[in-house]
Parts: sequence; C-alpha cells; structure tokens
Amino acid sequence: MKRESRTYIKNAYIISMNDNKQVFENGGLLIVDDKIKAVGKIDEKEIFPETKVIDAKSKIVMPGLINTHVHTSQQLERGMGDDVDLLTWLTDRTFPYESSMTPEDSYVSTQLTLVEQIRSGVTTIAEPGGQFVPSMCKAVAQSGIRGILAKSSMDYGDNLPPIWRRTTQEELDVQEQDLKDWNNTFDGRVKVWFGLRTLFNDSDKLVLGTKELADKYKVGIHMHVAEAKAEVEYVKQTKGVTTVTHLRNLGVLDKNLLAVHTVWLTDEEVDMFKEYDVKVSHNPASAMRVLGFAKVPKMLKKGICVSIGTDGASANNRMTMIDEMYVTSLIHKGWRLDPTVVKAEQIIEMATTNGAKALLWEDEIGALKAGMKADLIIINPNTASMLPLHDPVANIVTAMHESNVESVMCNGQWVMKDRVILTLDEKSILEEAKIHAEAIRKRAGIVLPDRFPVVRC
Repeated sequence: MKRESRTYIKNAYIISMNDNKQVFENGGLLIVDDKIKAVGKIDEKEIFPETKVIDAKSKIVMPGLINTHVHTSQQLERGMGDDVDLLTWLTDRTFPYESSMTPEDSYVSTQLTLVEQIRSGVTTIAEPGGQFVPSMCKAVAQSGIRGILAKSSMDYGDNLPPIWRRTTQEELDVQEQDLKDWNNTFDGRVKVWFGLRTLFNDSDKLVLGTKELADKYKVGIHMHVAEAKAEVEYVKQTKGVTTVTHLRNLGVLDKNLLAVHTVWLTDEEVDMFKEYDVKVSHNPASAMRVLGFAKVPKMLKKGICVSIGTDGASANNRMTMIDEMYVTSLIHKGWRLDPTVVKAEQIIEMATTNGAKALLWEDEIGALKAGMKADLIIINPNTASMLPLHDPVANIVTAMHESNVESVMCNGQWVMKDRVILTLDEKSILEEAKIHAEAIRKRAGIVLPDRFPVVRC
C-alpha cells in the first residue's frame, strides 16, 4: 500500500480565498497527497514524523494563479505584433506565422509559455486554440501544471491560410477526436474544450455544431467575443445584429461559454451575460493596444464571473498574470476617472476563484480549503520592490514581481521550488525556442522593418 505524502507549510500569511475569503496570519496548511487537508490552525497531531515541514515565516501563501486565456502557439511570435493595427497583425503576421508551424514547433512554443507561467505563479492555463492540440497537451502534462486546451476552429474567411481551410464537419471532427484522446488525462490535469476563433472566421453552422458537441461532452467553449469594433460592425453587416446578440439568437450564450475580451458590448449585452451566466476572460494589456476597454466594473457589479488572461505573446509580450493584475488595477480607474473601482481584493478573486469558475473547475481549484487540490504558490515579499507590507493583498496586485514568486505547487507536487523549475529543462527550452522561432519566421516569409538603422558588423 502506497504511503501518504504529507507536506506542512507553517507560519505563513495565507490568503485562502475560501468561502469567507479568510486570511490566516501565522497560519498552517497541511497537504496530503494531491489535496489540502487543513488550513489555518493545524492540529499538531496531524504532523507525523515523515511530514515534510516548510517554514514560511514572513512569506505569503495563496492559491495558484489561473490564466484563462493564453495563446501558447504565439509564444514564439513575441515582438512581431507591435505598433500595427488588428487586421494587419492578424492577416500579415499571426496567421502566416502560426500556419507555418509544425507539431514540434507548437510543442516548443507551449513549453516556453509554461516556463513563463510557472515562474510567475500560474498553476492553470486555458489555451483558446492552436492547431496542434496533442502537442500542447504533451507539453502541459510534462510541466506538472493544469491546462485546458482547445483547437482554434475556423471554417471560412478570405484571410485564412490555405493549410487551414477545412470544411465545417472536418473542423468538428478534429475537435471531437482531440477531446476523446486527451480530455481528463494525466491525473485530470489535462482537459480539452472546444474552441471558436471569432465570427470573422466561424460560420453559424460551425458555431452551432461546436455548441452541440460541448453540451454533449459537458465541457466548455473558448471563444473570442466582441473583441474589436471591426468584428461587431462585420456581424452587424452580415447578420443584422451585434456579436453577442447574434450568439444569443443562436443559443450559444450559456454557462459553459468562456467569452474572451468582450470589449464592444452594449449595456443590454452585459445584462445578457448575467442572464445566461456567461463567463468572461479579461485581457487588459492586449486590449489596450487596439481593442478598447471592457466594461469590467459594470460586469463585476452585476455579479458576472470575470477572470483574467494574458492573451498571446504577439499581442501582449509580457505574458505574466502578475503584470495583468497590475494593469487591471489601473486601466479601469483611469478611463472611469474613479480610483475606487476594481479593487485589489476583486483582482485577486478574478485571478483565482473566478478563474476556476470560468473554467468550470471550481470544485477542485481556485481556493485553499480542505478537500481542494493542492495548487498554491509561496511568495517571498522581502524585497525592496514589495516591502513594507502595510496591505499585503494590495501589494500582491500592485507591487509584486515575478521574482517574488518563490515556489509553485500543483496537484500536491512542487513544479518550482526556490525559483528552480523542477519539471522542465528551462535552459534547453530557451535554446530550442530561439531556433524554432527563427525557422518559422523564415518559412512564413515575414520580414519585420528595422526600427533604427542597423549596422551589421
């Protein structure tokens, strides 16, 4: 009989995100195998001689961060989308680059993504859709963290590369097979959802077929929704209504829809999200480039589940939830001219419990309480950039850096300990990433203009 693995973290400042949002000062956290057994004041009788004890005095323990929208296939595109409009970025940069990728490229790109995610305290990601779901699943499995992966499904559009042109049924069949092969694998850490890119490239038939399959398998749909003004205008021209209203008319607005960006919503459409319990992934940094400002304060006030995502490296570059939390804390105050909106505690909730709800995973992750999976991070705030801790919750949102994340645990296993990633060969991944990134760019025929005169010596 296999012996239990027990870990006891003591003397920590624990932000539990439990049902009462309790914070435990000098608290303890007992982990048995892959689950949390107790949080707060721990009965010393539970600390057996073989228990691994970690003294977290002067440190913060909180749930692992949940990134609800990250394009792992775009990680090798970092720096290729700056200072261009949305359609140029999509048609001349992103689509040519991604359509030139191989399964091995996707694997390396996902690995590089995961290194950055782990180092910044992320224990769960949601990928809205690359073209090689098996490659992404393998990389997530190896990393030790959790992932919900989807294929970026598209069945029409003049801007689609030839290699991506498939019939509606072919797109549905590929998605369904990926789910059958990979959903709920690797101790349940790897899941597969259905993905829809955007109404620019998804027919009503594909949208309806995807919804039918998602309901059949009781999983979610990950979709870009009303992300750009051009998209909403296109849908108005072709369907006679706006994006969200059209999705409502199709019967797609539902509790298993994760709607990303949602920048160009009317007040009435915000009400629709509340009515149908649609989940939202807010990506503030990429939205500020060309998309606009989502009505997050209004959504939160109405009780809509708003989570946070980083988007892709070609649209954001800084792919950490730490940066996204900070940006979230600023932009809504600025454009609303109200310093009281979207408070630090709300942002922590968006990055943890709301992330879990958005991914339909709240029964296992997103909070530190008995019976939940042991997904957590240890933060060392004892740096010049984060001290003093007059308000630890606010400091996490406004002052924390990636370097403050000391250790990361997922499913009861350390994936990073004392700033060393234990599950991935980081040095090798960095070298492979450079090779693959350049090879893809050359195959795609993308030439970026020099920003300054270059003297090649």
